[in-house]
Amino acid sequence: MTSPALPRLRELRWWDIDAVLELEKSLFPDDPWSRGMFWSELAHARGPEATRRYVAAEDADGRVVGYAGLAAGGEQADVQTIAVARDHWGTGLGAVLLTELLRAATAFDCAEVMLECRIDNVRAQKLYERFGFEPIGFRRGYYQPGNVDALVMSLTDPSQSAQGTEING
Repeated sequence: MTSPALPRLRELRWWDIDAVLELEKSLFPDDPWSRGMFWSELAHARGPEATRRYVAAEDADGRVVGYAGLAAGGEQADVQTIAVARDHWGTGLGAVLLTELLRAATAFDCAEVMLECRIDNVRAQKLYERFGFEPIGFRRGYYQPGNVDALVMSLTDPSQSAQGTEING
């Protein structure tokens, strides 16, 4: 049995926001981003002064099945979000999205990439560790509601971390 083709990555645009919000509510029911948050981020993702990179993963039927975003400032970038539809978990799509964000960080000339991850999201932590992210601290009660701590992770030299992108690997 062959595995389905990996969704294609493309720039996330304003017309994707409704589909993204559906995924957001499904995957992060306690603290989904709002429409305004996505609009604000996308406003900084185009043009010569862009400081953001947002991508959508689209399946063969044109459905958005994942998305990811990065904010850059100076020599540091921050992974803002990575989300993969549950029916695409385990396919390698998260690694592909993260690889694209690390390419963007390199293009923005960032020497370090930071992120926060729910302390109870071991699946995501393992992905980040595969790429060389290391835990550097905690943010107590960062995720609301529920008062869930965030694990803060850091990666130096994102240009050297395009690994772990094999599909189904």
